[in-house]
Amino acid sequence: MNETKLELRLVGNIKGDFYIADYQRGYRWKEEVEMLLNDISEVEEGKNYCLQPIVVKRVGDKFELIDGQQRLTTLYLIQKFTKIYRPKIQIKYTISYQTRENSKSYLENLDFESINDNPNNIDEHFINGAAQIIKDWFEKFNNGEHTKYTSDDDAANDIQSKLNNKVHVIWYEVDSSENSTQLFTRLNIGKIPLTNAELVKALFLSRNNGIDDPKQLEIATQWDIIEKELRNDNFWYFITNEKAENYATRIELVFNLMANKQVSDKERFRTFFYFSEKIKREKEKSNVWNEILRYYQKLKEWYENFEVYHKVGYLIATRAITLQELLEESKDKTKSVFQQSLNEKIAQSINFSKDYSELSYGSDDAQIEKILLLFNVETIRQKQDEFMRFPFERHKKENWSLEHIHAQNSEGLNKKEAVKEWLENHKQALESLNQESVNGLLSRCDELIEKIDNPNDKSNIGELFMPIFNDIIAAFSENGDVEEIHTLDNMALLSVNNNSTLNNSTFDVKRNKIISMDKTIEYIPVCTRRVFLKYYTDSDKNQLHFWGKADRKAYIQNMNEVLRPYLTINQKSINL
Repeated sequence: MNETKLELRLVGNIKGDFYIADYQRGYRWKEEVEMLLNDISEVEEGKNYCLQPIVVKRVGDKFELIDGQQRLTTLYLIQKFTKIYRPKIQIKYTISYQTRENSKSYLENLDFESINDNPNNIDEHFINGAAQIIKDWFEKFNNGEHTKYTSDDDAANDIQSKLNNKVHVIWYEVDSSENSTQLFTRLNIGKIPLTNAELVKALFLSRNNGIDDPKQLEIATQWDIIEKELRNDNFWYFITNEKAENYATRIELVFNLMANKQVSDKERFRTFFYFSEKIKREKEKSNVWNEILRYYQKLKEWYENFEVYHKVGYLIATRAITLQELLEESKDKTKSVFQQSLNEKIAQSINFSKDYSELSYGSDDAQIEKILLLFNVETIRQKQDEFMRFPFERHKKENWSLEHIHAQNSEGLNKKEAVKEWLENHKQALESLNQESVNGLLSRCDELIEKIDNPNDKSNIGELFMPIFNDIIAAFSENGDVEEIHTLDNMALLSVNNNSTLNNSTFDVKRNKIISMDKTIEYIPVCTRRVFLKYYTDSDKNQLHFWGKADRKAYIQNMNEVLRPYLTINQKSINL
C-alpha cells in the first residue's frame, strides 16, 4: 500500500511553499490561461468544478511540485489579479523555481498595471504573457465583449468567489520515499495517467483512509477481477456504445455510470469528485466499495441472462434509454415485472406514426435501422439457443447503412473503373440466366468493356452504358419491372464497407458477394444473410435471380411474426 494522501482541496485553501525542481521545464502556458478562466467563469450555481491533479511530495517544510506547475502558477496569477479588487484575500501559497532564484519574488511583486516588457529569462517571459492574457480577459467585460459580467470588478469578485467555494484541485501527496524524477517521467509520458479510475482506486487503497488492510487487499483483488471481466468486448459493448479504446482502465466506465457522468461532460474529474464526496460522508468507508460491487454485479447478472442480454442490449444500442435509467427502474421490481417494462420500452422504440412496412428509404432511415436491428436481435433471441447470442460488440465496431436488397439505379457509377467492375460482375450473373436475350447483352458488355480499356477511344462511356444498364436491370427484375423500391421490404442492414462493394448491383450479384463475404471473417447480420439465401421465401415460389413481390411479402410476414410481441403492445396502447 502507498503512503499517499488524496483529497479534494478548494483553490482558496491551497497552502504551502512549492518549488519546481530542475528536471522540469518552466512555465509555458498561453492560450490555456484563457481556457481556464472560461471554465471557472462557466461553473454553474450549485455545482462544483474539479481541476486536474496537483501531485506533490513533502520535502522538509516545503512541497516539491511534481505535476501541475502550469495550473498552480496560473491560479496564482489569477488570484494575484483579483486581489486588485479584493485586497483582503490571501494567496496562501508561494511558488519558486530551483533554476530561477528570483522566481518567487518575481511572482509576488508582479504589477499588472505595468507588466515588464524586458523579462530576464524565458520563465518571466511566459509569466508576463499569462499576466497580460488575464488582464485582457477581465477588461473584455468593460468593452462589452461579454455579457456575463457588468465590469472587471464584478468578474473578479465572481472568479475569486468560485476559487474559494466551488473550484477544487485534486491534491495528490505521494510518499516521501517516491523518486520524484521517475514519477514525473511516468506521469508525463502517459504510463500512469491520473484518470478517474486511478484516482478512485487511490481513495480506497491509500493508508489512513479508514479501511483496514485486509479489506484493502480484498478490494484490490476484486478490482482486478472486474477489470479483467470488462476486458471481454462482448460484455463491454453490451453495456455501452462507447469505444473501449477510449478507456485506459475499463472499470472507469462503471464509476462513470454510477456518478452519472455523461460523455459530453466538460468536467473531466466529475467521477472522482463524486466518489471522494461519497466516501467522505460514509462512516464505514468500505460500504462505498460494496455499493460499487452490487452495481457491477447487477450488470454482470444482466449480461449472463439470455433474455435480458438481448433486450437491454438492443435498448442501449439504439439509445432508447440509458443504462443508468434502466438500473434505477429495475430497483424493487420482480424479474417478471422488469422484463415486462423492457418489452414496453422496446415496443415504444418502434412505435412510429405510420405502419413500419410503409417506412421509406431516404426519409425514415433511422426508424428503418431500428426495425432491422430489432429484427436481427429478436431472431436470435427467439431461437433460444444459449450458445448463439447477438454480437453487440461486432455490431458496434462497424458503421451501418441500409442496403437495397435489389438495387435498380446507376447512382455512383460515373467512373470508367466503376462501370467496368459493374459490367464484369453482371456478366457472370447473366451467364447463369437461361434467356435468349442473354447472349446479346453479354456481347454488348464485352464491347463496352473493350472501349473502356482502349485509351484511344473517346466515346461517351456514360451514354453507352445507360442502355445496357437498363436492359440488365430489366433482365434481373421480376417481369422486367425496373421501378426503384425504397420501402422496408427491400432493405437490409449491412456495414458501410460491405455496402460500398455491393452498391448498385442486382440481387443475383449481391447474393453471390454476400455468400463470398460470409465465408470469410466479414460480419453479416443473420437476417441480411437469410435474405440473400432466400430463407424467407417458400421453396415453390423461389427463384435465385431477383427479389420479387413474393420475396418481399414473405420477408415482411416473417418480420411481423418475429416482432409480434412488441407490435401487439403498441396496438393495445392505441386501442386504449
